Amino acid sequence: QVQLVESGGGLVQAGGSLRLSCAVSGRTFSLSGMGWFRQALGKEREFVASISWSAGRTLYADSVKGRFTISRDNAEDTVYLQMNSLKPEDTAVYYCAAGRIATMSATYDVAIWGQGTQVTVSS
Repeated sequence: QVQLVESGGGLVQAGGSLRLSCAVSGRTFSLSGMGWFRQALGKEREFVASISWSAGRTLYADSVKGRFTISRDNAEDTVYLQMNSLKPEDTAVYYCAAGRIATMSATYDVAIWGQGTQVTVSS
């Protein structure tokens, strides 16, 4: 089994930056892909970005393309989400996810969820 623990959320002003981390433990050799999703209050959980564990191929939601960067450190079993030029509409709980496939883009692609970390962007 794989366990995911996120960190790095917080409060930031619009235009600022944050970096989220997701520590992966357990059967990491079984991973196909990792990703980040977010859920704003009163809204459905949505895809943000994903990366294939072995090849490092990335995929981004249009709303974050050019501002967010997903990366992974296979040696440290950690996935990162660098978020720049943050906007108030980026405010949400961000979830790390382990995917059933290498490059996930939907919640049904997710096998395991982290507990989530709050990101709040003030205007």
